[in-house]
Amino acid sequence: MSIEEAPAPECRDCATTASIELIIEPRARDLGGFSVRRILPSTRRRMVGPFVFFDHMGPARFLPGDGMDVRPHPHINLATVTYLFEGVIDHRDSVGSHQEIHPGAINWMTAGRGIVHSERTPMAVRQAGQRLHGIQLWIALPAAAEEVEPEFHHHPAASIPVVEFPGARARVLAGSAYGKTSPVKVFSPMFYVDVHLDAGAEIELPSDHPERAAYIASGSVSCGRENVTEPKLLIFHAGQRAVLRATSDARVLLLGGDPLEGPRQIWWNFVSSSAERIERAKRDWAERRFPLVPGDEEEFIPLPAQ
Repeated sequence: MSIEEAPAPECRDCATTASIELIIEPRARDLGGFSVRRILPSTRRRMVGPFVFFDHMGPARFLPGDGMDVRPHPHINLATVTYLFEGVIDHRDSVGSHQEIHPGAINWMTAGRGIVHSERTPMAVRQAGQRLHGIQLWIALPAAAEEVEPEFHHHPAASIPVVEFPGARARVLAGSAYGKTSPVKVFSPMFYVDVHLDAGAEIELPSDHPERAAYIASGSVSCGRENVTEPKLLIFHAGQRAVLRATSDARVLLLGGDPLEGPRQIWWNFVSSSAERIERAKRDWAERRFPLVPGDEEEFIPLPAQ
């Protein structure tokens, strides 16, 4: 996904519940035919653990003949994670990957020293029309791993570990939580969990990472005296016990991890610990030195104006 138009979401302090540090309200952005709720980065919270970017895509209804067309664009020094609730996306990238992304699967693309990818609606799905709904994250890589070789890994839905609680079902999408570890290769300590809660059910966030958040994708929850309705991101104080109770049926994304060794620069689709590295990536894209995407070589998103 591209970040070519990304005003930062609004935040507010939350003093009513000891465990909550901030509540972030996303802003809707139009990415050319479908709506994205952009949560991170925020003016008052740039990252949660290694998570540096958070988009809630849709839900969007594409009529027959219409679809999503995110043209080839570059990334460096990060990993993208695509997770769908509904619909199908056709992923292609410059290392030769071609993968249809379906609901429940995890698709992790490590940009490292540089990768180009496109995201489009498959032709057969485009002809029929579809509803598209999901989450895309960017995860900043530790400085020592920023320039690794680019890779793409697809993990089908059946490979994702599940943890059952009374009235709740948690899928450990990446990292480790609740005694389970995802098969997804990660580069720093983290967790990313998709939780379905029945009304009245509770879940406690993992406590073994200093930075933690919960995104209310649907429904409503309470945390202490705070009642929260979708769509909002709750960010929790380090070291404080955080328990969510569903006040309706709810779907919540839990995420967090250890902070990286320093801040990250973000410009357009480039994330790096080095401003000079981003300047070099800008020159490389403008001068067409990034590799092409096999099967999608004709189009590309131009470098935005400075």
